[in-house]
Amino acid sequence: MLRNSDTRWGWLSKGLHWLAALAILVLLTHGWWMTHMTPRPERVANYAWHAAIGYDLLALLVLRLLWRWVNPVPAMPGDLKRWEVIAARSGHVGLYLLLFTTSLTGWALAGTLRSPLARDMFGLPVPMIASGGDRALHNFLEETHMIVAYLLAALVVVHIVGAFRHHLIKRNDVMRRMWFGPAGSAKGASGDSDTVAPSAPAKIGS
Repeated sequence: MLRNSDTRWGWLSKGLHWLAALAILVLLTHGWWMTHMTPRPERVANYAWHAAIGYDLLALLVLRLLWRWVNPVPAMPGDLKRWEVIAARSGHVGLYLLLFTTSLTGWALAGTLRSPLARDMFGLPVPMIASGGDRALHNFLEETHMIVAYLLAALVVVHIVGAFRHHLIKRNDVMRRMWFGPAGSAKGASGDSDTVAPSAPAKIGS
């Protein structure tokens, strides 16, 4: 089933979810590694690769939101307490906000480098939304990108823990229905668990 229904996620929503999840985990891990472990002469190539994936992830996020807008969202399990519903919805809003903030600050930061990073993973040109020459702006974007990315990493961990809580403790279909394959017959309907991105905790030097 391509489209979502009131009780389960469609194949496209699942595919977009797992592509975003993979990209976010790669970028978070790579961002930390390239700023802490990579020798400085090798960082420029890593910055370019990091930015390229970040651009494509931002496009993927926009596509996800558009698809979500024209599709029903499966209902949350009926046995959830009010605080659990509020926490789930707040968590997903928080993930989207942090994803977009991290992506946009990374995009702006890429334009303030001596050699702007203006290509995505497919070699397509990406317009810059900020330009070099202002060291204060570069430092601000660099620091903001790093802080927001760490916050994103923390919320991703909370999201994963919450999914396993639904699966192992609540024993409902929230996690199961985001997998490809039979959803099973756990109690309750699927929850709003389609979000997990893009950039890593990266402190980029110019």
